Amino acid sequence: MTLPATLTSLTNPRVKAAVRLRDRRERESTGLTIVDGVRELGRALDAGVDVLEAFVADGLVRTDEARDVVGRLSGTIGFTSVSEAVIGKLAFGDRSDGVVAIVRSPSTELGPVLDLLPPDPLVVVVEAVEKPGNLGAILRTADGAGADAVIAADARTDLFNPNAIRASLGTIFALPVAAAPSGEVLERLASAGARILAARVDADGLYTEADLRGPLALVLGSEAEGLTSAWDDPRVEPVRIPMRGAADSLNVSVAAAVLLYEAVRQRAAG
Repeated sequence: MTLPATLTSLTNPRVKAAVRLRDRRERESTGLTIVDGVRELGRALDAGVDVLEAFVADGLVRTDEARDVVGRLSGTIGFTSVSEAVIGKLAFGDRSDGVVAIVRSPSTELGPVLDLLPPDPLVVVVEAVEKPGNLGAILRTADGAGADAVIAADARTDLFNPNAIRASLGTIFALPVAAAPSGEVLERLASAGARILAARVDADGLYTEADLRGPLALVLGSEAEGLTSAWDDPRVEPVRIPMRGAADSLNVSVAAAVLLYEAVRQRAAG
């Protein structure tokens, strides 16, 4: 049965409050964020994320996956049926699955994430990454490679930026994630007994020559500036991805994939 579009006004206060969450300051002050898309929302629900409000444009709910998510919402918090114009106002980009939700952003405290790591963890640290799309791509790769956590050091974008959620395909909710200053991240990882390898364009050793087994943290910096001096520490081993063309470095999300899957290969080989 087609649901009536009970909310059609783009100036409705609830719609305007949701739209304000596009702004980082609003997300940080409220502790809320927007989840746009059925895969993303499904993974948030799987992780037990607190969903406060959901908007559904029935005419855009066309797949079994979308209908399943709407059914899960119906059985828990319910949802507000809205027009396609309202969903278009709330959604990010051109693609819309007809479902947008407001959720409470999970905690990004460093301590609890490190306390729950397994004995031989594989951790990804990204420093000063500005683009939410790159952060989301790294999260998606980390999830695919079976990493145990992703830590944003000196973060320049909030982890639960809606675009980061979208780019991660919701895997941000399936991984332990944290944010903290670079110095604190380094000290805590070293104290936990993790070997710390940092990707640097001027490193002598290649990443394929490094031992990526055991407790390990892979550290990557921003494309524009690389890693800061916080990682110029004798406890940090620099490694290099060879570049054979005109460019001197890869996109940070691509570099993360290269290092992660080399770690997967070495660990599988024992």
